[in-house]
Amino acid sequence: MSTSDDNDHQQCQEFFNDRSLIIAANRGPVTFQTAEDGSRTFTRGSGGLVTALVGLARQVDATWIGCARTEADTEWERGDVALWKGRETLSVQLLSPDPQAYEGYYNVIANPLLWFLQHSMWDIPRKPVIDRSTWAAWSEGYVAINQLFADAIVEQSKGLAKRPLVMLHDYHLYLAPRMVRMQLRPSERPALTHFVHIPWPGPDYWSILPPQMRSAILEGLLGADLVGFQTHDDVLNFIRTCQQYLTRVGAKYKLQRVWYRNHATHVRAFPISIDVQGLRRVARSAEVAQLRKEIEELLGDRQLILRIERIEPSKNIIRGFQAFEEMLVTYPEYRERVMFLAILVPSRMDLGEYRDYLEEVMAAVGRINAAYATGTWEPVRILVGEKYERAVAAMQCHDVLLVNSIADGMNLVAKEGPVVNKREGQLVLSERTGAREQLESAAIVISPCDISATAVALHKALSMSKSERRWRARELRRLVEQEDIYWWLCRQIETVEQLGL
Repeated sequence: MSTSDDNDHQQCQEFFNDRSLIIAANRGPVTFQTAEDGSRTFTRGSGGLVTALVGLARQVDATWIGCARTEADTEWERGDVALWKGRETLSVQLLSPDPQAYEGYYNVIANPLLWFLQHSMWDIPRKPVIDRSTWAAWSEGYVAINQLFADAIVEQSKGLAKRPLVMLHDYHLYLAPRMVRMQLRPSERPALTHFVHIPWPGPDYWSILPPQMRSAILEGLLGADLVGFQTHDDVLNFIRTCQQYLTRVGAKYKLQRVWYRNHATHVRAFPISIDVQGLRRVARSAEVAQLRKEIEELLGDRQLILRIERIEPSKNIIRGFQAFEEMLVTYPEYRERVMFLAILVPSRMDLGEYRDYLEEVMAAVGRINAAYATGTWEPVRILVGEKYERAVAAMQCHDVLLVNSIADGMNLVAKEGPVVNKREGQLVLSERTGAREQLESAAIVISPCDISATAVALHKALSMSKSERRWRARELRRLVEQEDIYWWLCRQIETVEQLGL
């Protein structure tokens, strides 16, 4: 860890000398299970967000509020969890909403209505259809569960000796900041931040929502003192959306601030990143080494184009295969010399749109392999399933990592690949990903719908000179290392301190 990292950690720790921390997110940091002998065990959540927030929570008086996901979660309700080898504990409170309310909150409003809207994925002439059942899911589900979170935050805040910093997360909890603010006197109010992990489209796309929903979401977020987004474009879009749809709102673009109902909300870009050291520990494991050996045997002396995605329409998986096919047509010298490996993780298969998309993906791959495969070469190989170690092993082997999302909050695979890759692999990156703002100087940036340009970009990445490959690979790695997950977290705390919140 660098001196800069140490300074960041020290600064974060000093901030919490007279502060408590409350984290609120749809999912908690752990999932409980009941063993055969009746004892209760738990599994810690994976991913950089949990790693960073749990790491911070180790240093302070912290509570994490989330929704129960298992029967054991419901039985747990609240208590202290020992996530570390020492004596430190994290207080975890797991809310148990009515199952029907949760269904409306999560599977009707949050997913898919808001998620599809914010990724600009709705087929507007046909969907969404907002009917009585949607409104019931809104009022009895989304509003009710946001209120449940707000009540828990208020209750927790009142019981703390130190003024808390409340950090809310993502599109599930847009209404909660104002709900918290309205229930507390000014002297009792915590500092409220809300980080949005997915894109925020321009104001025109928000016209899809009825005014009542749209205004409630904007007013809810403007109850926070600081709202964070992945990119500067998201920041500008949010301010413009508030200005277009709310009355008597004061927008200051240079100050990145919105004034509404006698309250200032500061808006900033905090591009999320990865736990670099944690990823490298996984990459050094014996399991990853064995999986890498299997991939290298499959690959032989061919070059590897890799993509690792959840199976969802915004990831633009089919156009990636179409671009690969066009590259084989335009540059036939790559036939039998390049393999395209796609590691795809099932996502939200309870939604018809996702099941249909998986079928289209498999059909596209089948067509390409039928047209170009030989007795010794299968152009596209798909591995379906969630196994993180296999993904890390594949990232060590790629010559080109393709990330061509139609829209993405960040896309952390674009940051993970350069950190662990061992072949000076190149990154072909969609301009519609959040990662583009940080990585575009060393990536090959493409428009996600331009199949021809993507084919040319793949060719460029595969045929690049050794010196350029080396420079780009090293620069990508440097950019990620200097702005890792802890940098992301400490920038937010630093901003809270600078604003005097």
